[in-house]
Amino acid sequence: MLTVARWRVILVIVTMALGVLFASPNFIPESVRARIPVLSALRPINLGLDLRGGSHLLLEVDVASLKRQQLETVVDEMARALRDAEPRISYTGRGVQGDAARLRIVNPADADRALGELRKALVQQVQAGGFGRTEANYVLSRTDDGVIEARFGDSALQAVVRRAVDQSQEVIRRRVDPTGTSEVSIARQGVDRIVVQAPGETDPETLKRRIGQTARLTFHLLDESASAADAAQGRAPPGSEVVPQPDRPDEPFIVIKSRALLSGDDLNRADPSFDQQTNEPNVSFSFDGRGTRIFCQVTQKNVQKRFAAVLDGKVITAPNINEPICGGRGQITGNFTVASAKELADLLNAGALPAPLRVIEERSVTAELGQDSIGSGATAGIIAGVGVLVFMGLMYGLFGLFACVALVVNGVLILAAMSAIQATLTLPGIAGLILTLAAAVDANVLIYERMREEAEDGRAPALAIEAGFGRAMITIIDANLTTILAALILFQFGAGPVRGFAWTLSIGVITSVFTAVLITQILIAWWFRAARPKKLPI
Repeated sequence: MLTVARWRVILVIVTMALGVLFASPNFIPESVRARIPVLSALRPINLGLDLRGGSHLLLEVDVASLKRQQLETVVDEMARALRDAEPRISYTGRGVQGDAARLRIVNPADADRALGELRKALVQQVQAGGFGRTEANYVLSRTDDGVIEARFGDSALQAVVRRAVDQSQEVIRRRVDPTGTSEVSIARQGVDRIVVQAPGETDPETLKRRIGQTARLTFHLLDESASAADAAQGRAPPGSEVVPQPDRPDEPFIVIKSRALLSGDDLNRADPSFDQQTNEPNVSFSFDGRGTRIFCQVTQKNVQKRFAAVLDGKVITAPNINEPICGGRGQITGNFTVASAKELADLLNAGALPAPLRVIEERSVTAELGQDSIGSGATAGIIAGVGVLVFMGLMYGLFGLFACVALVVNGVLILAAMSAIQATLTLPGIAGLILTLAAAVDANVLIYERMREEAEDGRAPALAIEAGFGRAMITIIDANLTTILAALILFQFGAGPVRGFAWTLSIGVITSVFTAVLITQILIAWWFRAARPKKLPI
């Protein structure tokens, strides 16, 4: 007598019940789900940009600005190395000119020693181009008049750009998806470009503003020696610079010390808050250990002097230091709204972009177009499903109808799995779903053909059925395992829509094997015990 283990029956029943439960949010309106406690916490499938609508941005790292920033850091390192040398090496004219960080050695007799100190401080051998080849990250050169210049090595700039793109991807992710639940797709394109796809983002300008701000926060002392007239005319003493102060019409420009004492990297946390006296929105922040120590020392030495917070080259606040502040906490005040205070806090928490980003391409997908895609995909899915049902019914009769029942359950389980893990469904994902459903009966075809062979060899129906399921399993596992491996490779190395296709394909393969083997086996066993056939109806 053909029997099926009880645990298999229980497993199928429990799986089907959970599948119906998790798939139900895709068919029940949200207003109804909200009134049912069991369903209120469940969510439907996330729709991708091409189905839900949203914004698509292609961003490019500003390589020229990035290069200059790096060279400015290099020239600071050059100056520090010469100051720390024993004995100290005097220099002048430090700065960035063209593609080089440069300074001039005051005493030409110190030039060779200075070059040696700079090589120890700056030049490292880095891997370049593979095959064991290495090169210097910076190339130093010296002129007869004592000028020493540092330039990027041949591959060093490319490495800097690649690292900046990697950092920018993570910063963008924290800015546009701080909770990690918005299913924003962020992927590298080429060497210096990033593709951002934000499903459901109805305002591309808001997305561009949140992404495009460098959000570089620095803290500077004001140069008290410069007058307001000098600031208004753009004149600043050496070592200082003029910066705008948009929120102060009475003082539109001020002069600050060029050297930043602290930066946003020293922040531990920033949060939107309200001033306890005026009840106006502001941003409160706390420094990390290093920042707290420096902030305390700066405020102790500069009581009754002004201290400016500069965001992306603009002063957002320049308060007077009334007393030493050693608690490591402070506030950024200005003409904030509740929304702008929250946005600035999010930007500071996300960190600064390593370089400015330019918008190269911008596209918007409307929700109406997404609905058209869903409708077309649903139509294609229905046609494919009906075609499979007709084919299986004609080829295998009653057993083909059992396979069709398993196919319907398979579709429900795929929707349930994608809803449970909140996988994003894209248009290529719908293609993967249709492909999975169309190929889901492959396992049944293998099983049924094996049954036919066993029956033609003279085996009894029960033995033919058992042999069909038992001997076809190795082939089924081999075929589906290779498909899953291919899908994993697509998911690992693909991006955006390719990952959506890999998701649905992987989930579909797993549910197909489950339904094609277990559900059809149970249905055939129940039928066999009820009908006691003398011959298989296939």
